Amino acid sequence: MRTYGQYCAVAKALDLIGDRWTLLIVRELLLRGPCRYTDLRNGLPGIATNLLADRLRELEQAGVVSREEAPPPVATTLFSLTSRGEELAPTLRELLRWGMPLMQQGPAPDDVFRAQWMAWPAEMSLTDREPDAPPVTIQVLADGEPAYLQTSAGSVHVSLGRADRPDALLRGPVHAVLGLFTGQIDLDRAAATGVECEGDRGALQRVLPDAAAA
Repeated sequence: MRTYGQYCAVAKALDLIGDRWTLLIVRELLLRGPCRYTDLRNGLPGIATNLLADRLRELEQAGVVSREEAPPPVATTLFSLTSRGEELAPTLRELLRWGMPLMQQGPAPDDVFRAQWMAWPAEMSLTDREPDAPPVTIQVLADGEPAYLQTSAGSVHVSLGRADRPDALLRGPVHAVLGLFTGQIDLDRAAATGVECEGDRGALQRVLPDAAAA
């Protein structure tokens, strides 16, 4: 492990988590929970197999990641964060918050997207303004990646995959969907950039930030 050689808590932290890909491995484990090696590779497009193995080994040695052999029928190795690793969640959320303005210009031509990456922006920005009303489910297809929103006790939660009989369907380019969720654009502007809404439009407006709903 490379080191800055400085007796400073920031430098010591960066000695451990400052290498390329390390914090993104932590991001995947925070978003998805225990993961197989193949799940991690899928959530980290572009990482070399040997580099992922090296980073996992370093994080294990540092007490940030643990591995366990899952019993049948799974019968595979699962990687998860230790309590020490989970303490990085606030740091990553603040990085996300700081980085959101950088998303406004849209993805670069070679950028890829995974559905789980919209979970934090959505859950940080969306709220249910009618918490006493029956819960709603909204299917989202951002660049074809499926996830769905569900309301519960005034909050909005994101799950991966396809929902059973959602109240509304939202599909479109990921930068427009994220802009809508974070209140950077409203529904009319989102529609002009290729976002489509089917089903109960009111269910969507119920959870959007005020600026977007207006």
